[in-house]
Amino acid sequence: REVWEETSPEFSMRKLSPIPLAKNYFVYTILYTYTSMYIHPSQKKILWSFVASLLVFTTIFIAQQNFEFIGYVAIVLLLLFAVLFSNKFVRYPNFVLWGLFVWSFFHMLGGVEMADGNVIYTLILIPFVAEPYLILKYDQIIHAFGFFVATLVMYSVLYPHLKKPSSFLGVGIVVAMAGLGLGALNEIIEFFMTVLLPSTNVGGYENTALDLVFNFVGTILAAFFLAHKKTHSVLDLKN
Repeated sequence: REVWEETSPEFSMRKLSPIPLAKNYFVYTILYTYTSMYIHPSQKKILWSFVASLLVFTTIFIAQQNFEFIGYVAIVLLLLFAVLFSNKFVRYPNFVLWGLFVWSFFHMLGGVEMADGNVIYTLILIPFVAEPYLILKYDQIIHAFGFFVATLVMYSVLYPHLKKPSSFLGVGIVVAMAGLGLGALNEIIEFFMTVLLPSTNVGGYENTALDLVFNFVGTILAAFFLAHKKTHSVLDLKN
């Protein structure tokens, strides 16, 4: 209450020196941030799983001096804050949040260096196609799964604003395009990593194009999944 009173227009600014004023705004910002975040009691395990994995992988990447993936940890942290801020309005289903956690875990695991100096992301799981395309890689599986989950997130955001009944063909196209948009944003982030850091594991043009292809696969699978689960039960918080 004191913070609100002291930062309100009615409070005489002449009574505050710049340093206490800055402190008051800092405290207010912290309080506002804390009270704006929402987590359902059934989602606390998911939150602590995120926190634990971020701490573990941050420690690993610092030890390996892997600055690229330290950056990705920061992005996952921003994603977590975005979910916490929007959760009270969207009410993300638990299975969607678990999906985000699984994606983030295996995404960060992909950045861990192996004994040969390469990161796990470079592993070829099943050699379907040789160079220059190198299919099927760990990286491509994570892209497909990650944007499967991203499409479910976008549907969760959109669902409260849908008219009932609604055409799922139209909705499916919209959420698939939204998922692909997030995939394009991911490629922009990877591009900035190559600009800012002297060496990365991003790869060249073929890698970027294949990332987008597997993003597309993930979004289409998510659209079919949502079409199969036509009722609101797919977004039940208890599921």
